[in-house]
Amino acid sequence: MSNFMNKKIDKNSPIGVIDSGVGGLTVLKWLQGKMPAEDFLYIGDTARCPYGNAHTEDEIFAFAAQMVDTLGQKGVKMIVVACNTISMFGKDNLRFGYELPIVTMSLGTNLVLSATKTKKIGVFATPFTIGKQLHYKAIMTADPSAKLTMVPCPDFVPMIEGEKFGSLQLRMMVTKYCKNLRDDNCDTLLLACTHYPFVREEIRKDVGEEVVIIDPAEQTALDTIAVLEENNLRKTEGVGRARICCTADISRMRRLAGRILDLGKCEFSELQLAKL
Repeated sequence: MSNFMNKKIDKNSPIGVIDSGVGGLTVLKWLQGKMPAEDFLYIGDTARCPYGNAHTEDEIFAFAAQMVDTLGQKGVKMIVVACNTISMFGKDNLRFGYELPIVTMSLGTNLVLSATKTKKIGVFATPFTIGKQLHYKAIMTADPSAKLTMVPCPDFVPMIEGEKFGSLQLRMMVTKYCKNLRDDNCDTLLLACTHYPFVREEIRKDVGEEVVIIDPAEQTALDTIAVLEENNLRKTEGVGRARICCTADISRMRRLAGRILDLGKCEFSELQLAKL
């Protein structure tokens, strides 16, 4: 890792977190769990979600620039890109002029290769992420004998953002996507979109207990700790809080956050980003 230490950065400042919508809350859960003393400033672009199958690459890049710029102006000490789609651009392309440490989503390569016994691995991701092939290339480079089943799942994010939990429509989509895993006898599944842990239990019911489901968010949180410590920016005393901002429908953001976060440690506000 390179050292991006800027002497003007205050270790007591919050950690910025960005995502296309509510998916990054699953990463925020791990971040808060691993670093209870840290404060977080989260931006979820709910007004323009989903990113992975509804916008061009240039549009997504421009949206990311807006969120990074907003966090940079608010004085965060680092940025966690809690979105696989945005992470596909690479952290060096996501600085947008700010001298801040940046952590992108872990690809989960070591996690899936350690978990699989048959080397038959499924990957659920947005069409954009699948198209970038970073997960495919990383896993195949680490183990050329792996057999990957790459499954684009364009319907998951709209259903999660639309709170379709428990619906027949969601169950049908889960069955549709999981059929690819059963057909290829996958024993491990990588959730390569931060939204997907919201429907982890629905996926679990379909694939059965024998399939190992990997969420790379835990490794992303550990990567964040490593960068903070390397730059002497980690805060270890006190009780942290998270300010969660969204670009539309704050009530929905609060409801979805309530499914996985301790709302007693969170506050919510709406944030307006300029139309592009």
